[in-house]
Amino acid sequence: MPQTSHDRLLIIDFGSQVTQLIARRLRELNVYCEIHPFQTVTPEFLKVFAPRAVIFSGGPASVFADGAPMPPPEVFGLGVPILGICYGQQVMMQMLGGHVERGHGTAEFGRAYVTPTSQRIDLLEGWFAETREQVWMSHGDHVSRIAPGFEVFGISPNAPCAIVADDSRRFYGLQFHPEVHHTPNGARIYENFVRLAGFKGDWTMEAYRAEAIARIRAQVGDAKVICGLSGGVDSSVAAVLIHEAIGDQLTCVFVDHGLLREGEAEQVVTMFRDHYNMPLIHANEQELFLGALDGVSDPETKRKIIGGLFIDVFQKHAGEVGGAAFLAQGTLYPDVIESVSFSGGPSVTIKSHHNVGGLPEKMGLKLVEPLRELFKDEVRALGHELGLPEAFIGRHPFPGPGLAIRCPGEITREKLAILRRADAVFIDQIRRHGLYDEIWQAFVAILPVRTVGVMGDGRTYDFACALRAVTSVDGMTADYYPFSHDFLGETATRIINEVPGINRVTYDITSKPPGTIEWE
Repeated sequence: MPQTSHDRLLIIDFGSQVTQLIARRLRELNVYCEIHPFQTVTPEFLKVFAPRAVIFSGGPASVFADGAPMPPPEVFGLGVPILGICYGQQVMMQMLGGHVERGHGTAEFGRAYVTPTSQRIDLLEGWFAETREQVWMSHGDHVSRIAPGFEVFGISPNAPCAIVADDSRRFYGLQFHPEVHHTPNGARIYENFVRLAGFKGDWTMEAYRAEAIARIRAQVGDAKVICGLSGGVDSSVAAVLIHEAIGDQLTCVFVDHGLLREGEAEQVVTMFRDHYNMPLIHANEQELFLGALDGVSDPETKRKIIGGLFIDVFQKHAGEVGGAAFLAQGTLYPDVIESVSFSGGPSVTIKSHHNVGGLPEKMGLKLVEPLRELFKDEVRALGHELGLPEAFIGRHPFPGPGLAIRCPGEITREKLAILRRADAVFIDQIRRHGLYDEIWQAFVAILPVRTVGVMGDGRTYDFACALRAVTSVDGMTADYYPFSHDFLGETATRIINEVPGINRVTYDITSKPPGTIEWE
């Protein structure tokens, strides 16, 4: 349930791969929204959530399928604006008395063009200045007859009801996806929708900071809190925010699990212990973690081992603090989304997040997660609001499992040492060329293969590595960074010359999706 006093927009998720982009577009407009799987949206939920507006996401299902995802009928009686997108439009039409037709040669996937009818509505203000609008379609079925009270305001070659509306009830349906980049003017529709819904656009980082501090104080009271500090943006912002709320009731625990980047432990300890004067425990647990990971190659097993040991280490140090009652984490909204099925039931998990899913009862600690509602760029904005140094706010994301998931296959101390050095050279190259701030995340992965090479007229048989650098806004989607061949050649030469153990360098040009940003 929402923890904010601001007007709320509810996104009912029917399983679209781009539902998160809807939330991003709304957050950019300073509108607070939450994504909830359709199965969890009950009439009781709607009463408690009390949304000012509702959006139905797209999805892969057909309204004709047995058990097709549907919202509760009560949503149409809330008296608030509703926007249905793609499958969401078809759901709206089917439930309100229209007709959806199975795809028979009328499917549209990818770029399409929508042209207007003679009528106009406020939702389309700023549209059709050039007669037609480019949109992104992804549908097989389509609406063939609109529900009573609706009119058609836009058509495409294979979608005779591309834009429909019952303007009196403020119900709107779009067959295309306005949230994606390939609908260039799509953001304007969201601007119009939240304006006609009456949102004030007052959900800012300044407001969030004050509200989060008040919530932390109310939740914690006079109890002690330990915070899992990794030194990344998320845990750093969480630590500073909580420290501002409760001061020395907070003790940070920095777990050095032997899977950190070069020089990272020293940087983190210096900043938080010296600069912020926070109580900080530097837990050197390298032998514990690396011993448990010895011989393990499966990526999910690695994540679960690391997550379990984090819990054990926090539990141990909570005892040292003397009666800590809470554990604070830098869990973000994308972590939550990626770890939970849209259907609310069994599904394929892309990857486990060690900081999502609650705590074992044996810990006896409650969770404090002040960033759980935020996307990554919002966390950076909050960091600016809190006055964190730019060097920390602008750092590329670093995963909780650390270098373990950049070392496919079995983890060894030798491979970790090689990986640390190669990663340091790569990041140094990016900084030297002034590219660091253009890139969302960059790192090296050491591959579980050795290759033959020639150095100094001698044969080598060393590891290959892959460079990875991506651009992104929130980590939900990403594309590879287009380095020049000169940069890649120079970087490969430096790594091979400066990092004993590597004799071959590759560059990963996979986008997300279909890949993930990290290798494991």
